[in-house]
Formats: sequence, structure tokens, C-alpha cells
Amino acid sequence: MAGDVAARFLQAVLHGPRVRRLLSDEHFSVDGTLIEAWASMKSFRRKDDGGDPPAGRNAERDFRGERRSNATHASTSDADAWLFRKGEGQSSRLCVMGHLLMENRNALIVDAALTRASGTAEREAALAVLGRRKKARRATLGADKAYDVAGFVDALRDGAVTPHIAIDGHVRKTGKPRKTRIDRRTARHPGYAAS
Repeated sequence: MAGDVAARFLQAVLHGPRVRRLLSDEHFSVDGTLIEAWASMKSFRRKDDGGDPPAGRNAERDFRGERRSNATHASTSDADAWLFRKGEGQSSRLCVMGHLLMENRNALIVDAALTRASGTAEREAALAVLGRRKKARRATLGADKAYDVAGFVDALRDGAVTPHIAIDGHVRKTGKPRKTRIDRRTARHPGYAAS
């Protein structure tokens, strides 16, 4: 309910005549961020555990040796919070993801979304917010290298959006650089460098 109110408020602001003049309908950027949930790791319990939680408000939990995943466990205090880690060597946390679509002319936020945290959430949310915009003409989308995935880039092109995505050229464990879907035809334009 609160999210619906915020979305309606954002749309009312964006449709105001003074703001509307500032908006570009051609050039956008998208990104996502982790939002740590207000749920304790102690609330992340097995889904099939019908037993009562340990006594006491802050009862002890020993997680050592226990394998936990979103498939087998869930937070008892925030069902939307998923266990997620941003990268290798970082700790897993209960969180959700926030996503923003920004137009690039004046750096104004034109859409937002909140999703469960997953390895594909940023790309899925980007396609969803782009799908809600009015398609007056072909657009460009700037994004970081996490969006350099074949299926996402192909979906953008199918939707009349030119991907201005940073190339993820990290070297794999095999010693070969990762393949990118961003071709020279796209990367050679000055607009790509600006994005």
C-alpha cells in the first residue's frame, strides 16, 4: 500500500508541466542497490521447521555447519527478505533490492522498483521499468557491467533500446576474457562513451 502511494506521488510529480519539460525520453540509466532488511539473521529459519523459536527475545543460534539458502529457509519477520551477497568474499545478508531508472538529461528519477534480492533482479527490474515508459522513439540505456548479459542485451535491442552498458571484460578462471554482447557498432559512438 505504501509503495502504491509513493508510485502515484512520483508519477504526479513527473507529469507536472515544469518537470515534464526537463525530462528526456531518449537517454536513460539504470542501477540497483541492496537494501538491508530489518530482519535479524536469527529470524532466518528452515521453512519446514514447525517448532517454536528458542525462548527469549534474543535467543542464541548456532549457524556453524548449517547450510542455509532461500530455497530451504525464510525470514520469520520479513518474508520478502532474501539471503544475498554482493560478491565473492562478502558476507550474506537478509536484504531486498531497490532499482532506479533515471533520465540522463537532468538526472531525474523517472521510475523505481523494489524486488527480492537475486542474481537476476537488477536486469529483470530494468526490463520492467523500461516496459512501463512511453515509447515515443528509440532510447539508450546506460548501465554498469553487471548488466552485460546476452539475454538482457538482446531483450533491450528487441525493445528498441540501444544498450550503453559497460563491458564486463574480466578474465575467467580459464584465463579467457568474458564474452560481451556489446559490439563495436555500439561502442564506437560518442554517446556510448558519454553514457
